[in-house]
Amino acid sequence: MNRHSENSTASAEQNRRQVLYWRLLARLFDSDEQPALESASVAIVDDLGLPAALLDPSVSVDTLVQRFPELAAEFRDLLAPGEQPGERPGEQEAGQQVRRAALVSKLLLNVFATGAGEVTATRLAAWQQDAGWFKQALGCEDGRQAGGTSGGAAGAGGGGGGGAGDRELASVLAGLEADLVSRMRLREVLADPALARQLTPSMSLIEQLLRDKANLSGVALANAKALIRRFVDEVAEVLRTQVEKTSVGAIDRSVPPKRVFRNLDVERTIWKNLVNWNPEDQRLYVDRLYYRRTARRTTPARMIVVVDQSGSMVDAMVNCTILASIFAGLPKVDVHLIAYDTRALDLTSWVNDPFEVLLRTQLGGGTDGTAALTLAQPKVSDPRNTVVVWISDFYEWQCEAVFAGLEALHRSGVRLIPVGSVSSGGQQSVNPWFRQRLKDLGTPVISGHIRKLVFELKNFLT
Repeated sequence: MNRHSENSTASAEQNRRQVLYWRLLARLFDSDEQPALESASVAIVDDLGLPAALLDPSVSVDTLVQRFPELAAEFRDLLAPGEQPGERPGEQEAGQQVRRAALVSKLLLNVFATGAGEVTATRLAAWQQDAGWFKQALGCEDGRQAGGTSGGAAGAGGGGGGGAGDRELASVLAGLEADLVSRMRLREVLADPALARQLTPSMSLIEQLLRDKANLSGVALANAKALIRRFVDEVAEVLRTQVEKTSVGAIDRSVPPKRVFRNLDVERTIWKNLVNWNPEDQRLYVDRLYYRRTARRTTPARMIVVVDQSGSMVDAMVNCTILASIFAGLPKVDVHLIAYDTRALDLTSWVNDPFEVLLRTQLGGGTDGTAALTLAQPKVSDPRNTVVVWISDFYEWQCEAVFAGLEALHRSGVRLIPVGSVSSGGQQSVNPWFRQRLKDLGTPVISGHIRKLVFELKNFLT
């Protein structure tokens, strides 16, 4: 093929890609079909040997892959960083570039064109599955499981490096999901067991349930509780694994090692007995065994978790409530839990059951941390052995008074850990005044993945 023919082919394929992308933009900004773009796109997809359903926004990516399994591999890593078709023209066939444009258009249209009006449970579940495929296309591990929880978008980007781009994407997807959830007739869905079973627990859905729980009763309330319980159990399983993976205490060398086989230090035993090597019979005679010390130094510690239950903090509140229950199950850790808005509530009696804690919270209202300080301060009996985890966006009614209370706790020897957000992806807005003052105090606000908080707490406990 001569250069003129190559250029003509490249130009034709570029035009076909542009048609597909113009159709994508048209459908994103206007749900009405553009006949010329639609007919041209149908012809292109048919010529590529792709199914016509690829152009139907009502068909989810998940359904498409079920019907045409060979497409699954193409959707995965479709948008992952790295070399893409078209970046090195000599190495990719032009037809493959057009094929990729068709698949990319399908994925973006299904995820970002959420329309308007009422949303059914089936529609929400389909969108969540499509969001999972979108994350897989970006190269996120296990993209269909949102940050280790259920199939919602709250953890979008959590499988990547956790950078600013991941957090921004997570925020966008979480916003889309929240909009879909808000457009559902949730009470009617919950009242129908068949529809309620189609709901996939996600942070957005849990927030809606917590906000509306006072208006639910009977079957609807039972279904809401079941969804909350499922979400709590799924998140707890992930967080429990993260807690268990970290160290649980330093070796206590004042305690002699137990002389049992599982503690035998084979390498040290061989090294120390090398003087007994007999070259004549090629044997090592052992006259002393050495054992590893396994006793760990653990000091009973008190953990006081203070949670701002205003609506803006629901993500952090749910995660930290569950995390508190996990630490409460560890030996020699005394966990106390306080929730507050304009008033404070001591939830320590239920700290082992985050499900019950969440049912007792009341989202919304203002924030007055002085009420929480009144409950927290008397619980500090041994400052050097106490950690206070304060979860809030710190938009307080009495900023100076709350900061003074936190500063006093810190200077008394308490390990103060202020938390602005601990989610699988989102970035919480924190009062800049508080953020700077706490940083100057030497206790910077933690924001980002909950693993950061797990790490800080385990460092304190060990």
